[in-house]
Amino acid sequence: MRRPVAVLVFLFAALALASAVSGCGEEEETEVVEGEPVEVGELEYNVGLTRFLNPDDNEDSEYLVGLPPPEPRTAYLGVFLTIENPTEDPLLSADAYTVHDTLDTAYETVDSESPYALEIGTEVPAEGEQPLPNSTAATGPNQGALLIFLLDESVSENRPLKLAVESSETSGEVVLDI
Repeated sequence: MRRPVAVLVFLFAALALASAVSGCGEEEETEVVEGEPVEVGELEYNVGLTRFLNPDDNEDSEYLVGLPPPEPRTAYLGVFLTIENPTEDPLLSADAYTVHDTLDTAYETVDSESPYALEIGTEVPAEGEQPLPNSTAATGPNQGALLIFLLDESVSENRPLKLAVESSETSGEVVLDI
């Protein structure tokens, strides 16, 4: 009879130890899926929508202002996001955003003149967000600031795509739903 009690005591002790260890040293989530915020530094980045942009579409042409048509076998990818600053101090947003495929090909942002575009490294107001309320990007159809990437069409074969958000201190990734 003593053996089963000893086994139970051992199992409860092991469970208690495992619970204590799993709570210690918890790291922040540095990879999330689209629609969930990723914390990079003290800011929270949330990708609300990702989609390919069609220069011949009326809505998309506003996102692609000043950009040439994509070369054959390439396409523009739009990533719409919001950045929240829960702190009492204004903070600068990340200084680099790249999209990576499963072959680890990196695609850099394309400079944009669009009123929907996110200005990289922009200030995020204390207890505020980017895009700023009542701005074109915040009130637009996708309600987010826009990052544009020029991708090779073969990228569709190398999914999932991930958006890397990088600041001087830390980074995070969002698995894009495309």
